[in-house]
Amino acid sequence: MNPSTPQPPRRPDAAGADQPPAVRIALEDIMHAQMTLNEVITRTPLQPNRVLSARYGCNVLLKREDLQVVRSFKIRGAYHRIRTLPPEELAKGVVCASAGNHAQGVAYSCQTLGIRGKIFMPSTTPRQKVTQVEFFGGDQVDIVLTGDTYDDAYAEAARECERSGAAFIHPFDDPAIIAGNGTVGKEIMDATDTIPDYVFVTVGGGGLAAGVASYIKAVSPRTRIIGVEPKGAPSLELSLRAGEVTPLDSIDKFVDGAAVKRIGDLTFAICRDLLDDVALVPEGKACTTLLSLYNENAIVAEPAGALPVAALDLYRDELEGKTVVCIISGGNNDVDRMQEMKERSLIYEGLKHYFTVNFPQRAGALREFLDEVLGPDDDISRFEYTKTHNKENGPALVGIELKRREDYGPLIERMKGKGYQFVELNKDPVLFDLLI
Repeated sequence: MNPSTPQPPRRPDAAGADQPPAVRIALEDIMHAQMTLNEVITRTPLQPNRVLSARYGCNVLLKREDLQVVRSFKIRGAYHRIRTLPPEELAKGVVCASAGNHAQGVAYSCQTLGIRGKIFMPSTTPRQKVTQVEFFGGDQVDIVLTGDTYDDAYAEAARECERSGAAFIHPFDDPAIIAGNGTVGKEIMDATDTIPDYVFVTVGGGGLAAGVASYIKAVSPRTRIIGVEPKGAPSLELSLRAGEVTPLDSIDKFVDGAAVKRIGDLTFAICRDLLDDVALVPEGKACTTLLSLYNENAIVAEPAGALPVAALDLYRDELEGKTVVCIISGGNNDVDRMQEMKERSLIYEGLKHYFTVNFPQRAGALREFLDEVLGPDDDISRFEYTKTHNKENGPALVGIELKRREDYGPLIERMKGKGYQFVELNKDPVLFDLLI
């Protein structure tokens, strides 16, 4: 599970590259959306970041959608879409499916406009996000937890729309949603005196990337738009390779704000035409970046919001002297997940390793391991062992945390030199998932 040397990603060659251009989101649609959204949104700052600028030798600007009224960009598309509905449809209420942030945007919109809403969320949604939806929606919104993924919640929401006739507020694959999200791009261009050379934007269902690219490419074709996906849920990257929207068989749900099995049809077509590259960021790298943003900048980002900053390492050689914008798309993070994020970060960085070790069942065996195998800066973070008297040896589950990645090789050599039988669980995904 150690990270490989980052390589600059390149947009996959789409088999359908000769397809006709997608339906466009016009500049006037995004400008109209901005006027509508002035009723409700915060025009979030575009902040120069000294730490990141020094690290990458360029001018890094952070578009702080984590400071939005619902702590993510999702209010933009949700409110704009709902405001486009005619009164007779609004009277029937609205329905949505969401892993969290879109739900908060819809809930806030329902409370603000005084309309009924029913929100379907995966049962795996962090409790913090469910609580926020309850807070923003108040007595205007009913919440239904169902299924394990966004796609499960989506299917149930579609059935509810058929039953009730309520309007479905799609989280990303809708022109009005995309136009609302496109106001992020407009605000970026309005707030900077220097045309960005690069804009990094998270891709889940593709609504934010499609909206931002629609505006920025229209006013600055030379700006490179980089879509960033979690490595465990690369729905856009797979679809680009196939030349058509192609659902993933399974996903890693950790980056819940961007873990979508199927990118939208409209968002795929727009992203196919307008994005310059797609970068895949390992979930562990997202955790490392999230923790760094907090420790170095006091920015509370969620994993999906940290992806654009995490992707900068992949483009380090191209960024020197450039103006670079990273969109921090959201900051709805659950404090209960922080220990897991730290764990994933340490494993990704090669600083935490798990083993099964066959110990002799005699007095002093563990002391010998501590004295003769562990290095001076190594620390045992987990140890599980049950002694059985009818065997000479017994397996133990051992977690070891290192100060430096390069200490791993000497640790392995000492274990081999002392004759221990062991299995490196970090290199065995099946055993790792089962035991850790």
